[in-house]
Amino acid sequence: MLSMNDLSRGTLFILDGAPFEVLEISHSHIGRGGSNTTARVRNAKTGQVYTRTFKQSDTFEEADIEKRLISFLYSHRNEYIFIDPKDRSKRFPISLEILGDKTMWLKPDMELTGVFLSDSSTGSPQAEIISIILPIKLDLKVTEAPPGLRGDTAQGGTKLATLETGAKVSVPLFINQDDVVRINTESGEYTERVIKA
Repeated sequence: MLSMNDLSRGTLFILDGAPFEVLEISHSHIGRGGSNTTARVRNAKTGQVYTRTFKQSDTFEEADIEKRLISFLYSHRNEYIFIDPKDRSKRFPISLEILGDKTMWLKPDMELTGVFLSDSSTGSPQAEIISIILPIKLDLKVTEAPPGLRGDTAQGGTKLATLETGAKVSVPLFINQDDVVRINTESGEYTERVIKA
């Protein structure tokens, strides 16, 4: 069983009989009355996002999950297809609603971790994929970057660049097209330049 204090970003737990993932969490103390926790949670099966408030005494059942290495294959309409790298015949589709903004960091043949809800929780003969875990840092090629003009620092010395996945990230003025930059996938921010074009 999980207590309110065990909840953190990315925690998977069972609430009202369904698996939920914590997206954001904040703790607040109420004078003498104890503390409350407000969390944005996403239903791992439907993708719907809710804001819930929990009391100090609340307990939750931990979701029975399994983590496996998977590889991103392609996307078609609003569905993203992943495969098992060891057995390429096993495919795992996930909808855009469930993945949310994680899709902006996906590139073909990228290996990442798949989160599967185990058989006992779903009652089905096979584990069901409910989420993915991206690497915290990811190296991506800049496909479009406006030129950084000398003396153009009125806006803090950054510009908006487009990466190979289509994501737009604020980068320093010295970043050019075809540079490879390292991005923090949790915050969506530029970390450093890896390769200069």
